[in-house]
Amino acid sequence: MGHLIDSKEAVYSALAERLNKNPVGAPVNETLMEILYRLFTQSEAEVGSKFPLLPVSLERIAGTTGYKEQDMARILNDMAEKGLVLDLARRDGTYYMLAPMVVGFFEYTFMRVGENLNMKELAELFEKYFNSEGVREEFFGGETKMFKTLVYESLIPAAVETEVLDYEKASQIIRESGGGSLGMCSCRHKASHLGKACDAPVEDVCTSLGGAAKWLISRRLARPASVDELLRVLDRTEKLGLVHLGDNVLNKPAYICHCCGCCCGVLSSINKSGISSVHPSNFIPEVDIDKCTGCGTCAESCHINAVALEAGVDGDETAAVKKDLCIGCGACASACPTGALTMSRRSVLHVPPANKQEQFLRIARERGRI
Repeated sequence: MGHLIDSKEAVYSALAERLNKNPVGAPVNETLMEILYRLFTQSEAEVGSKFPLLPVSLERIAGTTGYKEQDMARILNDMAEKGLVLDLARRDGTYYMLAPMVVGFFEYTFMRVGENLNMKELAELFEKYFNSEGVREEFFGGETKMFKTLVYESLIPAAVETEVLDYEKASQIIRESGGGSLGMCSCRHKASHLGKACDAPVEDVCTSLGGAAKWLISRRLARPASVDELLRVLDRTEKLGLVHLGDNVLNKPAYICHCCGCCCGVLSSINKSGISSVHPSNFIPEVDIDKCTGCGTCAESCHINAVALEAGVDGDETAAVKKDLCIGCGACASACPTGALTMSRRSVLHVPPANKQEQFLRIARERGRI
């Protein structure tokens, strides 16, 4: 029996080490092991540990693991149903890829109700893991970010509107996608099991696009949504003062999240650890002191505490923007009742990586993994 226990531990340890080799890894600790024990069967952990970094055919992964192709296909399908593996349709057949933790099986776990899982226990474990030493730094540190901020488009100044490129506009990203999917917000779903969820919407709010949307729909993790419906969600969440975070790529972005500072793992990393977890938009708020009444609405609307009231020489309080912290979402300017905050163009503009491949190559290089 001791040999069997040792063998099982070795299988899960190998899986953990494999996950940590991704461009965005998963630092190995006891909490990670507890998560893997609950999500992966032993045979799934064995298969997962032997995945290469690039997508692979059924024949190759079967040959690597020693399974018959028929048995391998069943295991991979079960893993894809759980969001542990991505099955990607290509011209020459289906290819398989081990899902990373973020963006990956964390989101896919909490984008469903999880009838066969103890969701409260998993929520507690993921919360503990995300707060572990070095984990936020792995997910969100580094120069190349997974997420970029998308400014509220209604706040873009008319003087520069013609200069703003399509990748800076959430509405244009959605239109160019031709439609996508809507699913459950994994972060707020997790927070609900911890008794910490805010009043922001959980259902039908997580926006996915292109191939990512098709995969989520195929695995019943999201439902199809038209361009018009996705634009309505964009408008609704903006009116609620949420932050639009998009996939930090130029071409064929996979998602747009509508985030809050309390539940979102990305924004809460700024609040809890001071990590610059998301690339700012190409805009930043400017304060017109003459219009500011010091009401504090802007500070209350900011999800990362980048706006505060400061006393002037006359003792009156007015809004002040912490420009080294601000991500340029526009929530503060949108909420301002007097129009004292307006969004201006940054002097240095961010151009995202061309696509996911370039994004992950940059991240891997920065972490010394290639």
